[in-house]
Amino acid sequence: MIIPKRITARMNQSFCVFLIGMRINRAWKLAKWLPVFFAMPRMLDELRRRPELGFLGGHLWFGRTTLVLQYWQSFEALTSYARQADLAHLPAWGRFRQTVGDSGDVGIWHETYLISEGEYENIYHNMPPFGLGRVGQLAEATAYRNTASGRLQSK
Repeated sequence: MIIPKRITARMNQSFCVFLIGMRINRAWKLAKWLPVFFAMPRMLDELRRRPELGFLGGHLWFGRTTLVLQYWQSFEALTSYARQADLAHLPAWGRFRQTVGDSGDVGIWHETYLISEGEYENIYHNMPPFGLGRVGQLAEATAYRNTASGRLQSK
């Protein structure tokens, strides 16, 4: 559903932004990168089915470098998920270390950002709910919300 106006999203709390991905370095080594490639959507499905884990939502882009943008209630929720042996991440990480290791066939990466309440801004125009706009509360970008500096000062 496209929202045909300028909108912005707010969160009523601090939150965590987690970017994670993989890079196919040797495309002909399917047995190395394909399991990593398929593990990401499985983890997202698991997280969407288990809201109590603290995952708020995210987006997934496929390509030679695959990127997953994730929003979490907190860094603690993210790291708790990552360490639970009965969930998808930890076994997938162990398989990666065993089958790929330091071979250079597949690269993986992540970045974590801790966002304090009110210390961010965003704008969406003619977009479906996306990014923080998919997990936060939407508001029209009018009055003080009309500019980036206004959105930042509206804490």
